[in-house]
Amino acid sequence: MHVPDGFINAPVSAAAGVVAAAAVAVSLRGARRELAGAGTGGGIGADRTAPLAGLVAAFIFAVQMLNFPVAAGTSGHLLGGALAAILVGPYTGVLCVSVVLLMQGVLFADGGLTALGINISDMALTTTVVAYGVFRLLVKVLPRSRRSITVASFAAALLSVPAAAVCFTALYALGGTTDVPIGKVFTAMVGVHVLIGIGEAVITALTVGAVIAVRPDLVHGARDLARPLQLRTSPLAGTAPAAAPDQTADEPTPAPAPATPRRSTRPLWLAGLAAALLCAGGLSYYASSSPDGLEKVAHDKGLDTKTEAHATADSPLADYSVKDIANPRLAGGLAGVIGVAATLAVGTGVFVVLRRRKAAADAAPAVDAPAPAEQG
Repeated sequence: MHVPDGFINAPVSAAAGVVAAAAVAVSLRGARRELAGAGTGGGIGADRTAPLAGLVAAFIFAVQMLNFPVAAGTSGHLLGGALAAILVGPYTGVLCVSVVLLMQGVLFADGGLTALGINISDMALTTTVVAYGVFRLLVKVLPRSRRSITVASFAAALLSVPAAAVCFTALYALGGTTDVPIGKVFTAMVGVHVLIGIGEAVITALTVGAVIAVRPDLVHGARDLARPLQLRTSPLAGTAPAAAPDQTADEPTPAPAPATPRRSTRPLWLAGLAAALLCAGGLSYYASSSPDGLEKVAHDKGLDTKTEAHATADSPLADYSVKDIANPRLAGGLAGVIGVAATLAVGTGVFVVLRRRKAAADAAPAVDAPAPAEQG
């Protein structure tokens, strides 16, 4: 659903850019809290969550290369908002998808640069907000279990895709550059993206289910399921520790704080990276070559008559293929690997900076706080 340049006029594109910039700014602040709080109760230090968020962005980039057929002559691909929001949180999720869209637009000429605000508002903001809202609602009413998380993930992803189609239709109604009845655009867009939403739901549920099966503490949406390790006192243990000097004999001795074991995230990180490289570097060759939902609707309804050439159409990675390499499998696979590496580097860098700034802000002394009065 990458909107190219020329679909939406300049004023609406600029307005969408303002909305996208505001959403990214708010998400930067919210992601600091999510990254800082990701380790509470889950057994992982918050300082180690930024690489996982970067990995989510890289994985979404890779899976978006796997177009799957949904109807005669039409394909779809993952949007990723639901997956990112559930795995790393809604604010961090908006940033993950935004990084993916930026890399695709700049390096691969996929999605217009003047339409970047439209794509972020549509594919990053709308999908994440709708998906996470549906997810949290279902989690509250469903039984508290891992299966419920997977079911809620499926439903959230399913609804997020047609929601993005509705968002595009609204933007097109405000600033479409062709004279096409908006009712036809709405019917065609929502109809095909309901089908694409099924594929999105399957991919999201399978991915969330796989992660939650091995490390539920790393799934933001399942953080309530992670319970700290409780230390139980053995009957054979020695006598209780002596009471503190200011504690009377009748007062109970406070119980020790529950211990939370630190578990390495390296195995999951390596497995996720391997899966991303496999999808982008190998399986993408077998992806459907049919146009995606927006491209198909645009061609059939005449929305693409004023499409403008992409500003980076001469990029050596345009159309997800390395130029000057004759073998299409090698050219496409190498482009996918480069895309995964670039998205991983940029995404991880963004989240590491956010995490460090949050840590620095928390560690800074309160210079305005009054000094304690001396005891005379």
